[in-house]
Amino acid sequence: MAATRTGAGTSPMTIQEVSRLSGLSEPTLRYYEKIGLIAPVDRDESSGHRRYTAAAVARIEALSCLRATGMSVHDMRAYLRHLDDGDAAAGQMRDLFSRNADRLTQELERMRVRLRYLQLKTELWDARERGDGAAEQRAAAEITPVARELR
Repeated sequence: MAATRTGAGTSPMTIQEVSRLSGLSEPTLRYYEKIGLIAPVDRDESSGHRRYTAAAVARIEALSCLRATGMSVHDMRAYLRHLDDGDAAAGQMRDLFSRNADRLTQELERMRVRLRYLQLKTELWDARERGDGAAEQRAAAEITPVARELR
């Protein structure tokens, strides 16, 4: 994991540095600022380039983690809103993360079905290549219900 420069007394970071650190692209950082997920970023007086404070970088790193889970911008906004409420929002935070965990569980199940379909197709074509009619028929019989799940 990359070392951060977000500690006390560090100089502000450029958008390129924050992008490298967070894994979020520069356009994504600009977009998050535009829609208010990130507060307006100070600019260097001489160049006009963005300069991110340690607090901004910490927030961006949190948003990067949320984005990596597939969390929606709507839910990221809710997270930030609840974060500001502290312990009083513990129930809302739990519900937010539980909903997103459920979403990922459903996505994983859909991916497992897709994987099983591809594995069975591999078995079918492998059996066909080997001339093993019985193995081909078994694979074909298993593919039909899996294919229904894909739809």
